[in-house]
Amino acid sequence: MLNSLSIRNYALIDTLNVTFNDGFTIITGETGAGKSILLGGLGLVLGKRADLSALRDETQKCIIEATFDIKKYHLKEFFISEDLDFEEKTIIRREILPSGKSRAFVNDSPVTLGVLSSLGDRLIDIHSQHQTLQLADNDFQLKVIDALAGNAELLVDFGKGLSAYQKTQRELKKLIAFQENATKEYDYNSHLLKELETAPLKSGILEELEEQYEQLNNVEAIEEHLSKGNALLNDEQIGIVTLLTELKLAANKLAAFGQQFVGLNERINSVFIEVDDISSELQLLQENSEANPELLEQVNTKLQLLYNLFKKHSVATIEELVEIKEKLSENVSAADSVESDIKAKEKELKVKEESLDKLALTIRNKRIKVIPVLQKQLLESLGQLGMPSATFKIEVNAATVFNASGKDELVFLFAANKGSNYGDLKKVASGGELSRIMLTIKSILAKYEQLPTMMFDEIDTGVSGEISGKMGDIMKAMSGTMQVFSITHLPQVASKGEHHFKVYKEEQGMVTHTRMKKLTTEERIRELAEMLGGKDISESALAHAKQLLG
Repeated sequence: MLNSLSIRNYALIDTLNVTFNDGFTIITGETGAGKSILLGGLGLVLGKRADLSALRDETQKCIIEATFDIKKYHLKEFFISEDLDFEEKTIIRREILPSGKSRAFVNDSPVTLGVLSSLGDRLIDIHSQHQTLQLADNDFQLKVIDALAGNAELLVDFGKGLSAYQKTQRELKKLIAFQENATKEYDYNSHLLKELETAPLKSGILEELEEQYEQLNNVEAIEEHLSKGNALLNDEQIGIVTLLTELKLAANKLAAFGQQFVGLNERINSVFIEVDDISSELQLLQENSEANPELLEQVNTKLQLLYNLFKKHSVATIEELVEIKEKLSENVSAADSVESDIKAKEKELKVKEESLDKLALTIRNKRIKVIPVLQKQLLESLGQLGMPSATFKIEVNAATVFNASGKDELVFLFAANKGSNYGDLKKVASGGELSRIMLTIKSILAKYEQLPTMMFDEIDTGVSGEISGKMGDIMKAMSGTMQVFSITHLPQVASKGEHHFKVYKEEQGMVTHTRMKKLTTEERIRELAEMLGGKDISESALAHAKQLLG
């Protein structure tokens, strides 16, 4: 409930501080006194968009602060989800700066306008005449029926199931789209994959093939150099091996003449062994070196394949080709398996659809069962409000697709008089009738669910004094379980309140101010008498006012 409201520097309000109680509160005042200003200020703290022109003093910021008791509203999860500190006495503050910027705070934590608006919707329902059009909205109508049917938990489960179902639908569409695209690219991807599979893509293969190609392509030059090397090593007269053999014999003999020659002998022996080994390897290489045009062609073919693949895929390494090959392999495999994936996803979707259908049927049956109860309560209340012949045609039928609240199509038609054709509420009901119907529906809702603070803004406009009194009785009855405000011009409604505030203008010098005060019993009598008979209050008006107050 709304505990207090503080407004500073807004429109005709310089400073306003007011405290409210639970129960039924009346707000009255002459036309133009500033009741709309009060609502505008309250709207800002509930998340409405700010207008810089609303600043009374454009050099100062506007501050609006409201305190709410929210312990009955089950809002802990909302506060946790928005990362806000939950306090049973929650303070909301809105600031409008001279620059035009706006700031909002919940328990001193900054919040966005979206969060503030979402929280505001849970705290106060400000109902004015133009909002009666909400009556024609199917979602609102279903909300009323579901409140009576006790469908809240079922609808939560349905919402979760619908989200899972829609997610599976999106996944299936994605698979089908992938299949369509993959079918177009399958042949091309398969061709690319086969090319890569035929290519030698092991690590280091490029360097190995290039070296092998150089050797095969230059075999004559290699043989010439090997032959020359052999000649230098093994010539019988001046070959290096022959000369080293003689040197080795000389060193062996020197070693016998003393220790200082032993080391020299060992070094010469080492050189001889190394050179002799080189000679053997050169001879072996020369024996194995021969032209092989066929092998050269094979090596060249492999190299050209790799070079062509590098160019085709715009890469420069074997490793990059391997990555492309793996990706193509995945795509081709996915294309091969997508059909089975689609069938599995279709099966999963079918299971979820059947589960939702079952839940939607349970919700529908509960709705159908409670419609006579709703119709009875509506007709009884509207009969008391001067609409004894009003009737409703309410039907819940199965729809072909799921929606946010089940799988139903709602028929909610109205006829104000006997013999009249049924029609859409907003088309066949007058403004006064819509106001009475909305009040009736709100009063019914209040019996079945915890509603936020309700503020009725001249909902009694266009109805007679007797009927307005009964509307006041309904609002007073609602206030037994919730906080209710009524902004009214009718004394019959004003007399029903437990608390009565008056909004009025006051001139100080050349400046006009909007004020608000809580009326005492005597002040209430005079206010009601003025509402009954005008500024010149007669004794009969005072007597009538006292009678209204009981």
